[in-house]
This record gives sequence, structure tokens and C-alpha cells, in this order.
Amino acid sequence: MESLPEGKDIRAKDRRKHKGGAPKKTIKREAFIMVRLTATERMFIAGKAKRAGMKLSDWFRAAAKNAKVMERLKPEDRRILHMLTGAANNLNQLTRLAHTGGILSIARKCNELLIEIDQALKYLNADDRQDT
Repeated sequence: MESLPEGKDIRAKDRRKHKGGAPKKTIKREAFIMVRLTATERMFIAGKAKRAGMKLSDWFRAAAKNAKVMERLKPEDRRILHMLTGAANNLNQLTRLAHTGGILSIARKCNELLIEIDQALKYLNADDRQDT
């Protein structure tokens, strides 16, 4: 065993070797985002985090990573929605005509309109729209 000079304590030697505390993290989180919440929103989110057994910041981080947010409507999408609104109005008018003039006279017009509406809905519900 190594002898120490007088007055030196063995514990002092150990203190130099071991600083103590948690080990340094390999990935440091240095950036932050401030989010303003109402008291109700904070309690709601804190409750979810507690039920999940997570810290509030960990829950927020996980929720943000897993969230699926669709991009805002593009001008093309707005145009299609506008067309659908017009088609709904036309369908209403055709229904009134059917009540007064007979169904057979407008069956062809209704079929064309239904095809147009179906195509617009298929486009809007397509899975190729991108998440943001």
C-alpha cells in the first residue's frame, strides 16, 4: 500500500478522481421552445403526462414527434371545395326539379353531378397529401 505524506487524508485523493454527479449526456438539449398555455390546458397536459408516468417536457416532446398535422389547404384544394359547394347547390336545384317535373327528365344530370362530386372527394381524401 502506498504511503501518503503526513497530514494528507486518503479521502482527499479520492475526491480528485471522482467528481460525482450524473454522467455527462452525449446529446445535449440546448434549444428550447416557449409555449403559452392557459391554466386549464396546463392541467390537462400535466394530467396526461402524469398518467403516462412522464415529465411534462418528455410528454410534450413525445407528443410533438408523434403528431400528425396536415398542411393547410392549397389553392387547388380550395378550388375543389368551392366546386363541391356549387355541386351541392346544383343537386339541391335538381331535387326541386325532380319533385316538380319528374325524375326521368333529370336523371342524366344527377348522374354527371354525382360522378363529379365523387372525383373531388377522392382527391381530397387521397393519402398522397403530405404531412407537415
